[in-house]
Amino acid sequence: MAERSTAAVDVADNSGDQPLAAEADKATADGVDIQNGRAADGPMTEKDGERTSAAPAAAPELHSGHKLARRYRLEECVTRVDGFSSWRAMDEKLRRAVGVHLLPADHARARSVLAAARSSALLGDPRFVQVLDAVEENDLVYVVHEWLPDATELTALLAAGPLEPHEAYQLVSQVSQAMSAAHREGLAHLRLTPSAILRTSSGQYRIRGLAVNAALRGITSDTPQRADTEAIGALLYAALTQRWPYENDAYGLTGLPKGVGLIAPDQVRAGVHRGLGELAMRALANDGATASRQEPACTTPEELAKAVAAMPRIRPPEPAFTAPPEYQHTTYQQGTYGRPTPPGVPPTQTVTVVPPPPPLQSRTGRALKWGVAALLIAALGLGSWQLADALLDHRPQGENGSSNNNQPKNQDAPKAPERVPVAIKKAEEYYPDGKPQNIEDVANSYDKDPDSYWRTYAFDDGPDLGAYKKGLGLVFDLGSEQDVSGASIAFKFGGDHTTATIYAAPSMSSSTPVGSLQKIAVGTTADRQLDLAAPAAVKTRYVVVWLTAMPESGASEYSRAGYKQGISNVSFFRNS
Repeated sequence: MAERSTAAVDVADNSGDQPLAAEADKATADGVDIQNGRAADGPMTEKDGERTSAAPAAAPELHSGHKLARRYRLEECVTRVDGFSSWRAMDEKLRRAVGVHLLPADHARARSVLAAARSSALLGDPRFVQVLDAVEENDLVYVVHEWLPDATELTALLAAGPLEPHEAYQLVSQVSQAMSAAHREGLAHLRLTPSAILRTSSGQYRIRGLAVNAALRGITSDTPQRADTEAIGALLYAALTQRWPYENDAYGLTGLPKGVGLIAPDQVRAGVHRGLGELAMRALANDGATASRQEPACTTPEELAKAVAAMPRIRPPEPAFTAPPEYQHTTYQQGTYGRPTPPGVPPTQTVTVVPPPPPLQSRTGRALKWGVAALLIAALGLGSWQLADALLDHRPQGENGSSNNNQPKNQDAPKAPERVPVAIKKAEEYYPDGKPQNIEDVANSYDKDPDSYWRTYAFDDGPDLGAYKKGLGLVFDLGSEQDVSGASIAFKFGGDHTTATIYAAPSMSSSTPVGSLQKIAVGTTADRQLDLAAPAAVKTRYVVVWLTAMPESGASEYSRAGYKQGISNVSFFRNS
């Protein structure tokens, strides 16, 4: 298949999908979704003709470092379920991160997965995570797709709360239009869950797993357009209410009360946008719901996209207004507006403009004006002489009457504020991407023991982590709100270079994206110690230490050589 040059993007497009049968029970019992390392999503519901085939043999036993086609180096397994595995990998030819699905060539679904991947690749729509390669080689079938490091799953967005109306409008508009285009080409998704929807840093929504996710799990439907439309309706319902529109909890969301059926979004949460709530009900009408205004149900993504377009446009929220500071005088920058800068006045000097008094008319007025001017000049001259005389009289004198330059200076200068340590009550690992590093050793990061430490994985590229993830780190609980003015961080490894930022966080949850946190201070070091000082103290109870660059270090007793870092001690302080 011809290679396409696309930006490095997100990992396995099966994140958040559900394991089947016995494996699902085991994953739930362990409290972990074996697809992506997060808390297991709700059980998958079969409806409207969806079918899943029987689970085949186990996935191929591969390991990190294995290379496919002498090009794709496997880095980390993110899924191993139902006879296939999914990996984060590195395309060594183009030097970019990619995702890879792997299954044996004799897998019962191998042929359908290859066909689905190649059909999805031919679509070439940038609103979908792109399939880059689909190959059968050495008794393996593998599908290579984009990796989106700057994107956030809808699952994580909803964990922080319902979306505001404009954002929910953008979600349903973009997803319905994209799926309408896919269905025109004969492609269905059949696994449109919150984990399949990604929001990029630019505000665009991308859909992953088109056709491939369903093929990997053997899911089919007799009414694919209706199934995808209802799934979009469920996504919109969840975006408006932060509730899953069925009785079972799923994807980190609480389901509706049992026995009441599907109720309108504005009956679940106050303040829901009326038009969007009715639209969600029209898309979900296939499951027994009725729209409040009795509009016809939307049974295809195209009908839903048209219904969205027919709505009055929902404008983005107005930015918060900040009152400007009060000024007592009108000022301007000398030298602007084409005026030359007077000699001796720096270009950036601010000059206060005092409006002149109204001109005096008549000959008497002119005489008074010159008389007043003469008096002012005389007064200024007298004042200047008196000031100079006073300064000379009060100047410190030595024994011979000369000025004494040996007197100590700045005796009354204010002392620098003293740094007061802030106690840390507990800490947890902070991993918004759902991939922790070393949870069991978090306490070593603040135990005052220089020989113990929390460590990261070793990565093959660096120092910057952009090829793999946005960053990684820890979140600390100070016990109560404190005025945090800075931090001191002792690292395990020195070298070029470590970059760390401290943020104020609303809680210890990893579901809060880094972009929504308040930055306190940032710094970079080439040695093992980094001291951070904030321009102004920030009041917070929870502080995140976030690493975005790490030095290259050799192998140690706990990890291989690579770009990595360890934190042996973190301390926060406030100014006295």
